[in-house]
Amino acid sequence: MTTYSFDFAYAYGKPVAKAVIRSCPEDFQVEETIRFEPTGEGQHVYLYIKKRNTNTEWVAKQLARFADIKIRDIGYAGLKDRNAVTKQWFSIDLAGKPEPDWQVFNNDEYTIETVTRSTGKLKRTAVKENRFTLVLRELEGDIAELESRLQKIKQEGVPNYFGEQRFGRDGNNLIVADDLFSGRGKLKKHQRGIYLSAVRSYLFNQVLSRRVEAGNWNQAIAGDVMQLAGSHSCFLAEEITDEIQQRIQENDIAPTAPLWGRGELQSVNTVRQFETDVISDFQDWASGLETAGLKQDRRSLCTRLNDFSWDFNENSGLTLSFGLPSGCYATSVLRELVDY
Repeated sequence: MTTYSFDFAYAYGKPVAKAVIRSCPEDFQVEETIRFEPTGEGQHVYLYIKKRNTNTEWVAKQLARFADIKIRDIGYAGLKDRNAVTKQWFSIDLAGKPEPDWQVFNNDEYTIETVTRSTGKLKRTAVKENRFTLVLRELEGDIAELESRLQKIKQEGVPNYFGEQRFGRDGNNLIVADDLFSGRGKLKKHQRGIYLSAVRSYLFNQVLSRRVEAGNWNQAIAGDVMQLAGSHSCFLAEEITDEIQQRIQENDIAPTAPLWGRGELQSVNTVRQFETDVISDFQDWASGLETAGLKQDRRSLCTRLNDFSWDFNENSGLTLSFGLPSGCYATSVLRELVDY
């Protein structure tokens, strides 16, 4: 495979407006919320840091250098955009070491807003929600239709696509993965994960795109695997009852598609056949993921936006505000609204 299509289906049709995003870092703001409150005690210092135009891993390295500890003793719950203003938690294991003066760490690129402590290292699974405030500039097009889409998205959500950043510039992550599967490339263990995840995400997007085309991306089909909102817990829905439909409407559960790997698909009947047929077009990649040791998992097909609001301004701009669960992409919301 040498060319990759990213023309995934739109739930509400192709955008009827266009705009510019990320004119400056302040136009793309993200605030992270984790699933628990730090205890206030323990050997791990927890820092809530506001950063501008810097990526998460780079800030983690600066923290390790400043506190004179190894990078493995730094924890963070999620990777945040570089070209943005973001707030997120970091943990620092200071067992047996004096606590530095954190105010000295601050500069124009990053500032510590909260200092506390807790008992364990911050893990990648700790993110509860990311809150976005996005400013779209130079907006033009069918504004009435755009407003209609905003209302639909508020009510129904958007397809839970992995964002384009997952695949690298011009799909480069997929190209590297293709070389890896064919034996043309070798990578260190921590590097392999990036490229394997890109392939897995691409296969998921393909299944989701076909469900969007069929108009059932946010509806249950007999044989679907349903996922509880805010959880990785799933169950098989061999029959679609009124209760299942009601729970989907209330955003308590959602249908899923596979994150490919070893093992049997959890879905059954026509859903399993549908998923198998889509993946069969990418059999080399599916086999590569299995050989690499990844296990079958599931991901929700749709995501709802929390506290979604918007505001048009007189200078051809639009400000969006919404929360998304961990692992969901703001660009998957934007792509349904505007060409950017």
